[in-house]
Amino acid sequence: MSEQKKMRIGIIGAGSIAHSAHFPALSSFEDVEVAAVFNRTYEKAEQACRQYGFGKAVKTFDEFLNQDLDAAVLLTPKTVRKEYLVPLLEAKLDVLVEKPLASTMEECEYLAEASKNSGQIVMVAFNRRYSPVFQRGAEEFKDKAPHYVMAQKCREFKEYRATLENSIHMVDLLRHILGECGEVTAKAKWSDWFYEDLCTAQLEFENGSLALLGASREAGQWYERVEMYGDNKTVIVESPDRLTIVRPEYEEVRNSTPLNKGWSNYLDAIGFRPCDRHFIDCCKTRQKPLTSAEDALKTMQLMNRILQSAGLPDMTKEWGH
Repeated sequence: MSEQKKMRIGIIGAGSIAHSAHFPALSSFEDVEVAAVFNRTYEKAEQACRQYGFGKAVKTFDEFLNQDLDAAVLLTPKTVRKEYLVPLLEAKLDVLVEKPLASTMEECEYLAEASKNSGQIVMVAFNRRYSPVFQRGAEEFKDKAPHYVMAQKCREFKEYRATLENSIHMVDLLRHILGECGEVTAKAKWSDWFYEDLCTAQLEFENGSLALLGASREAGQWYERVEMYGDNKTVIVESPDRLTIVRPEYEEVRNSTPLNKGWSNYLDAIGFRPCDRHFIDCCKTRQKPLTSAEDALKTMQLMNRILQSAGLPDMTKEWGH
């Protein structure tokens, strides 16, 4: 692929995450051409092509593989990843996969190993790592990790396996900030095992840092906050666009709004567009992505330990509703 040629991307999946994040993000890049869209419901692929000006809706996966693509974006449900990702790798395509990598640890391990052995760029879209406020907050501790971090991701409604589906963003951020985890102690409350009300965890990391994870499903609104303490400073990130840095001699607040042309665009603020941009750049440079499949596996392993400690359905097998 020459530097002047647009990267030809194919997208598999045209559901809510595609429309809210990846379709608009990818369509905004001048060096990217979304050449093909495949969805099991063909009409949804057609609609996406009309709405975003994409190249072609295809009716079968085999047709998708024959579109002379450079890379693919895999946005299927996590229960149907292996059947697409492995053939994409065999076709020598780089792949961006929505999080989580898969629904069971066995499949996560298999896909991470297949990705490693393929020689292709395989990245998992843990978009919070690419959010400007989270990046700036983590940067404050690049020389010395915080000794205590509190991460909360709360919502006002219950959803199926909420800790796995949603709080995994905070688990991935904790790994990103603190490294690998040693001891895990977690608790959860529920009236329905698959729709938990609350999950909390205390995590001790190998570097000696401690972290608390909190996830309530009975909050007043969606609320996402990470507090980091250490090295005589406090850093508080309130997603999607507020950052506070407190030192003994001053307090600095960055509150981005449309008025100051800051990180006010949802795609940028929550990290979707920077995430997709990182994937495109890694495809061009052949640099290993920050959230590679192998790295994502470590987040899945920690997530599974939290679920097991909390007594929630873990990732040892597929679970139905």
